[in-house]
Amino acid sequence: MVNTRKALRKLWKDRLTVSEYKEVVKPNKATGFVEEVVLEDEPCKLSFSSLQAVNQNDQTATPVQVVKLFLDENVEIKPGSKITVTRRDRVYEFSQSGLPGVFTNHQEIVLVPFQGWT
Repeated sequence: MVNTRKALRKLWKDRLTVSEYKEVVKPNKATGFVEEVVLEDEPCKLSFSSLQAVNQNDQTATPVQVVKLFLDENVEIKPGSKITVTRRDRVYEFSQSGLPGVFTNHQEIVLVPFQGWT
């Protein structure tokens, strides 16, 4: 019998790091924020695809890139986190655009480019 979970993970050659923006109290008692890595070196797969989005004003089609992350279904990424994916020697930074699609053997998260901490 084929172990679907194990077979999927063999396809995941990319590596994931998740960072959160956390509030800290500085030595002078002032409040500040720091970026803290909460998950590192997690196997994943980054997928890029294109769609044709129709502009409602003039009915023209514009290509839109969709980026989707595939990873273990038990990994939890909090909304607002920075998601850094390393593929070979390239590093991509994203945020998640919505709730993950959680399936039996994996989850899928649609990503948007990271625009900075809000």
